[in-house]
Amino acid sequence: MSLAQHLVELRKRLMYAALALVVGMIVAYFLTDPIIHLITEPIRIVAASEGNEDKVELMYATITGPFDMRLRISFAIGILISAPIWIWQIWAFIMPGLTRKEIRYTVGFMASAIPLFFAGCYVGLLIMPHVVELMAQFTPEGAAQFYDALLYYDFVFKLLVVVGVSFVLPVFLVALNLAGVISGRGILKGWRVAVLIATAFAALATPAADVVSMLMLAGILVVLFFAAAGLSMLFDRRKAKRTSTLLPPEVS
Repeated sequence: MSLAQHLVELRKRLMYAALALVVGMIVAYFLTDPIIHLITEPIRIVAASEGNEDKVELMYATITGPFDMRLRISFAIGILISAPIWIWQIWAFIMPGLTRKEIRYTVGFMASAIPLFFAGCYVGLLIMPHVVELMAQFTPEGAAQFYDALLYYDFVFKLLVVVGVSFVLPVFLVALNLAGVISGRGILKGWRVAVLIATAFAALATPAADVVSMLMLAGILVVLFFAAAGLSMLFDRRKAKRTSTLLPPEVS
C-alpha cells in the first residue's frame, strides 16, 4: 500500500473506533447513577462513623459540576465498553505489517495484559474505601469534610489506573526480556527491590490497621514479579538452546 492508502485506511479505522466510543459513552451515561453510588460509598461510611452527615458530604463547586462528573464517568466507562471494537481496529491496521512471530508475541501480550489490568482495577476498587477512611482520620477535631466531586472522581480514577498498571508491569518485564533488553536472571536479581516496592505500595494503598489486605496486595504483586522472572528465565533457556543448535560444530 502507498502512503496515501495507509492514511485512508488509518482514517477509516479511527472513524470506526470513534463511533464505537461515542456509542459506548451513550450507553455508559445511563449507568452513571449506580457508578456514582458505588464510588461514593466510602463517603457515606465516613459520615456514619462521624455521626453527622452534614460534616461529611460530596459537593459540586460549579454549576456544571454534576454534568461534568457524569461526562467523565461516561467517557471512562465508554472506553471499556467499546474496547473490543477499537482494539480490533488498531490490531487490524498494524497486523498486516507484522511477521508471524510478532503477531504471536502481540497476541500473547494482550491476552495477559488486559485481564491483569482489569484485575488490578478491581483490587483498586476494593482498597479505595480503606484509603478514603484512612485519610479521613487525619481531619482535625471540629473540622468538616466536603469532597469536591470532580477532584474525588479524579482520585478514584487515578487510583484504579495506578493499581491496574502495577498488575501489568510484570508483563512489560517479560516483553523486555523477549526484546533482548533484560535477561531473566537480571529481573530475578532485583527481587529485593521488587518486594520492597510491593510492600511499600501495599502499605500506602491499605489502612495501617488492615494488615491482611496489605499482605494480600503485596503478595499478589510479588507473585506476579516472580512469575515474570521465571517465565523470562524459561525463555532465555529456550533461546540459548536454539542458539547452540544453530552454531556449527567445532573443528577438532
